[in-house]
Amino acid sequence: MVDFRRMITALAVLALFAGLASAQVGNVTGAANQTSFTCSANVAVPPQLRAEGLTEEIGDLVVRCNGGTVIPVGTSTAIPTANFTVYLNTSVTSRLLASSGGASEAVLLIDEPQSGLLGTGPSNPFKACSTPSTGCVAYVGASGQAATVAGGGTYAPNMYQGIVSGNSVTFLGIPILPPSTAGLERVFRITNVRANANALGGGAAAGVSQVVASLAISGATSVPVNNPTLIAGYVAKGLNTSVRDMSISASQTGPYGLSQCVTQAYTNLRRLRFQEGFATSFKTRVAGNGGAPTTAIPYISATPAVGGADGSQATPGYIYNSESNFVASLNGQTAGLAEYGTRLKAVFNNVSTGVRVFVSAANIDAAVDGSGIATGVPVSGKTGVAQMVVSETITDGSYFQNVPGSIPSGYTSAVNSRAVVELPVVNGSATAVWEVTAASPSAQENFEFDVFVVYTAAPGTNTPAPGTATIAQSFAPVPPAFTLAAGAAASYTLTIPRFADTSSAAGIWTISICRTVLLFPYVTNAVTFDTGIAISNTSTDPFGTTPQSGSCAMNFYGTNAPTTAVPALAVASGTTQAILASSALPANYTGYLIAVCNFQYGHGFGFVSDFGAQKLAMGYLALVVPDPGSGSRVASPAALPSAGTGENLGQ
Repeated sequence: MVDFRRMITALAVLALFAGLASAQVGNVTGAANQTSFTCSANVAVPPQLRAEGLTEEIGDLVVRCNGGTVIPVGTSTAIPTANFTVYLNTSVTSRLLASSGGASEAVLLIDEPQSGLLGTGPSNPFKACSTPSTGCVAYVGASGQAATVAGGGTYAPNMYQGIVSGNSVTFLGIPILPPSTAGLERVFRITNVRANANALGGGAAAGVSQVVASLAISGATSVPVNNPTLIAGYVAKGLNTSVRDMSISASQTGPYGLSQCVTQAYTNLRRLRFQEGFATSFKTRVAGNGGAPTTAIPYISATPAVGGADGSQATPGYIYNSESNFVASLNGQTAGLAEYGTRLKAVFNNVSTGVRVFVSAANIDAAVDGSGIATGVPVSGKTGVAQMVVSETITDGSYFQNVPGSIPSGYTSAVNSRAVVELPVVNGSATAVWEVTAASPSAQENFEFDVFVVYTAAPGTNTPAPGTATIAQSFAPVPPAFTLAAGAAASYTLTIPRFADTSSAAGIWTISICRTVLLFPYVTNAVTFDTGIAISNTSTDPFGTTPQSGSCAMNFYGTNAPTTAVPALAVASGTTQAILASSALPANYTGYLIAVCNFQYGHGFGFVSDFGAQKLAMGYLALVVPDPGSGSRVASPAALPSAGTGENLGQ
């Protein structure tokens, strides 16, 4: 009956406080007389944790205790104390609030202060113990609660900092005061514990890996604990990425083909997609955060009162679904507050000199004003917004300024009705970082960003240089913003959140050299015939074209085709080079030649005759094939690359 009534009470509390995962601390009607002091531990709501995360918030550990011998009011002896230690199967990465000693943002709360639940403890304001390395002395106060003096009315500290060491966090000198009335519960809540989920991986299936927490209570006071080993979170892959093909809105089938010969002006190549692995993978900095923050600590004062009495994220047990957790002031420092929301990172590598890279300043589902500037809210029917920030580790308040009605410094004019940002290219690399400023915990969202390139073709100077640029997408920040070893441990200086880089690079665009592909459809040296092959490099002309020199790779196919490579034919600009099939090929060859010339504006001529051209001869122009490196080899003229990629298949 007692258990049944407790269940009803808990359900009533949950109905009154949405999202609250707390314990009942009020009187339980009909409870039996108290006997031995016993405790039971649980994690009310084990959350999903991102496998990429190094600072993931595990579920709160709640320890409910009842029974025990009541200590009379006025007793001069201090309340007995015990040490609570939580061990994880991975390292504890809660923020350290002191440069030495291990005092952290992890907090143990006694009797759910300021929770609004029943009982004296929940109505008390937050009060932090100022000596986390030893705990704080407490006595039985006038109300039967812990107080600073015996029989006094000033309540004792109800917030204790945890000391982090490796994979454990310890709360020292916690007063163990049995409830003053039979049927009451003493409640200890451990919150703000962060863990290195990346070390556990995500496995092939979501939730296959678990963060396991084991609770030990030791010291002068013996406290039996039922169920001391708990599942505190399920580790799953938090991010899926892909590069989308703009023409078919599907995953790309290969790098986008570009030519060194063709100038590009805001060419929309690809669309980067960041997809949540589960619905709560993308988080804002604090709960309810929408739009770009405009202050150093959005929606939370820069110096929160004790326990965050400004009303922000300060309810014990409430599930906030943000990168921050329970926000409190602990001995003059802020605990539980992340530096920023989830950040998404795209790194471009092997970017050729002369190529300018642009990306959209916000995801394509972010609403924009008349100038293409993101307004900080999603378009109708969508729930998420991510906006560009200057770097992966810069704190909030340093966004590109999204000022409606103007294009801020650092932006170009709007492209496709939305602002784009040019990324600095340093040593062939460029990085874009966006921060989630609005997200729904009940929707699995996709954030997509467009990619543009700009360059001026200058094949005479080999600009832009040929090559394949790659893209890697991940959460941020990741190494080398910090070393992975440091990021996987509790830190006094590193920001929260932080992640391991689990990305893999993929080609996003390829720049091919200026080429002319020539098809000689009939070449033979069979019986008494021979074929002369001539190739002219006409890049020297009266039209101002930059002269280009290069060689032609000779690819023969057909009967008795050569089994070893035929030497390339070097053709300087403004010259013509020729070969005979009889001198370059095996006897009795008949087939065709595809010559791939590394210069623009090449032309070819084939001449087939009997020896000496005495009885029969025929000449033809080689066909110029569209370069597969910058288009498709197709028969339909309408589908050929535009002028400038070479010459169309018109001979």
